[in-house]
Formats: sequence, structure tokens, C-alpha cells
Amino acid sequence: MSELARPTAAECQPPQADIAGLRRIALGVGLVGAAACAIGGWLQPSQFLHSYLIGYLLWLGVTLGSLVIMMLHHMSRGGWGLVIRRQLEAAVKTLPVMLVLFVPIALGMQQLYSWSRPGATADPLIAHKALYLNRNFFLLRAAIYFAIWMFLGLRIVALSRRQDETADPGLWRRMQIVAGPGIVLYCLTATFASFDWMMSLDPKWFSSIYGLSFIVGQGLSALAFIILFEVWLARRQPMERYLHPWHLHDHGKLMLAFVMVWAYFAFSQFLIIWSGNLPEEAPFYVHRTHGSWEIVSLLVIVLHFALPFVLLLSRDLKRSAKRLAPVAALVLVARWVEFVWQTVPSVHPEGLTLHWLDVVAPIALGGIWLWFFLGNLQQRPLLPVNDPWLPEALAND
Repeated sequence: MSELARPTAAECQPPQADIAGLRRIALGVGLVGAAACAIGGWLQPSQFLHSYLIGYLLWLGVTLGSLVIMMLHHMSRGGWGLVIRRQLEAAVKTLPVMLVLFVPIALGMQQLYSWSRPGATADPLIAHKALYLNRNFFLLRAAIYFAIWMFLGLRIVALSRRQDETADPGLWRRMQIVAGPGIVLYCLTATFASFDWMMSLDPKWFSSIYGLSFIVGQGLSALAFIILFEVWLARRQPMERYLHPWHLHDHGKLMLAFVMVWAYFAFSQFLIIWSGNLPEEAPFYVHRTHGSWEIVSLLVIVLHFALPFVLLLSRDLKRSAKRLAPVAALVLVARWVEFVWQTVPSVHPEGLTLHWLDVVAPIALGGIWLWFFLGNLQQRPLLPVNDPWLPEALAND
């Protein structure tokens, strides 16, 4: 596509009617799910909080994964990111919503985290970590994480909006200046967030590779969601005209890479801990690989790695929207299964326990999140029309 064929903002307007209809469905699902969660929370407050944490971490992963993929796109200037940049930006703009949705976790700390309960420091191992694992520092760290994430994300989105308005050729470089250090800050903050919000569910357990697995999982969640939504857009104008098989191929290859890296970190963690066989570390896997939890462990291996890996090796599958979308949906389901596998045994080590709230809470939060995401997406053209590399990204296979 030549420079003369660059699409205009008018040609890239979102399909407002379709998005409005999808927003109504998302809001309806979110409100019904929220009502069910409210009933569950009234009947079983502790169970509600643990189920809420699963759903929250799933959708926070989509949000933060979109942030880091957006920053990677700006650093690489790859054409693969231009066609999904608006979706990434719309997801990043939900960060203030995720901050508000963090409130139940902050209020329910004592029911979620054993180290925050009165008398927890009577255990010498927990007392040793009390300087880090305490209520005030926990909340302060959460505030710092969100402040950094929102500054990075909203700053880049603001520069992108200015690029749309002014066509200033130097703005792409300013986005890179934010994105470069931003990737480092994201990796640091997401690592500590994983320690705070997931690993500390079992305060005696620790893993130095846990943060890396958490970060890669967030990228995988975001890619799976973005591919699903990209396929939805590809069936409608204007993106039906601009999204091509090679774009799907690029995104499918990136998802395959994240699947492989996640498997590498997950297996490395398991191998090191299992071979070390230390009493502080091994129980994490003992609870999850014996009894009824063994089935869930096998599901994580199959759904999160083996099946997506085999399917995504196919070039034809990655270039087909009809065939790639189910794989992306499978990966999102696998992410939920992994969060259940990670969090529930810390509360129910005796055996597999799956509550209806573990399913309803992620759906409710997903409906609310999707409503805000779609609202953000409606506000701007679906392509960054003034980006210098857009014509090349739309033309080259």
C-alpha cells in the first residue's frame, strides 16, 4: 500500500452499532454476575473473596499484558502491533477501573491472606517476613504499582491520541522514550505484585522465578483476548478491509512464543523445587500433584501448553481466523484453570474444591471490564492513521 493509500480517520471509524450491542450484552452479563456474586458474598464472604481474586487476576492480566505488549510494539516498531494498537490502548485505559475493583481485595485482606490476621506473627517464619508482609506496606505497594502502571499506560495513550490529531512525525520517538524504561518498571512492579497478591496466599512458600511466570502469563492472557477480539472485528467493516491473514499469522506466532516461554518457566520452577525437596518449597507441588488436584495439574499441562503448542505449529491455522479464534479462547480458559490451580489449594489443600463463585466471579468481572473496554474502543479510529509505518504494515505480507 503506498502513502497515497493511507486510510483516513473517517474510513477507520469503529462499527458503532455492533460495539454498542456487544456493550449491552457485556453490561447485562456483568450486572447479573455481580448480583450473583453479591448473594454469594453475603452467604460465604471468605469464598467470595477467594473467587473474586481469581477473576480479578485474570482480567488484570489482560489489562497489564496489553500494557507490556503495547510498549514492546513501540520499541520494536513492528507492523504486527499497528493493527491491534487501538485494542491494546482500549485495554490499558481500563487501569483506573481495575484500581477501583481492587478495593474488595484491600478490604478483605484478613480473609484472603493468613499473614494479615491477628496473631499470625506467632509463627517464626511469618514473623521473619513481617517487615514486608504487613497491611500498611501491602496497600502502599499496591498504590505504587497502580500509579506506575497508569502513568506509563495513559501517557503513551495520550501521545498516541496526539499523533492522531497532529500527525507530528516525532511523537513515535517520544512513545519509545516512555516505553523503554516502562518495560523495566512493569517487570519490577508486576513481579512484586505477583508476590503480594498470589504467592503470599501461602506465606511460607517462595519461588524466585514466580514473577517471570506471572509476567509471561499476563502477556499470554492479553494476546489471547486481543486475537479473539481481532477476529470479531475482522468480520466487520472497516477492519474487514484492513486485517489480513499475515496479521493473524504474526499474532499467532507471538502467542506460540508466549506459550513456550510460560512452559519453560513453569517447568523450571517445578524442576528446581522438586529436586531441592526443601520443606518450605515442596508442599506447594505436593498439594497440587496428588489426590484430586492431580487432575487439575494435568489440565494445566494440556490446556496451557501441550494442546496450544501443537495447534499453533500449523501455519494454516495461524492464518485462519475461524481456526485461530478457538485456540485463543482455549488459552483464556487455560489461564483461568491455572489461577484456580495456583490459588485454591492454598485454601483447600485437602482436595479439589471448585465453588460456583469460582466461575461466576470471573464472568461478572469480565462483563464489567469488557463494557469499559468497548467504550474506550468506540472513541477513536480503529487504526493509528497518522503513524508513519501504517501503510507498510497494511500492505506487506
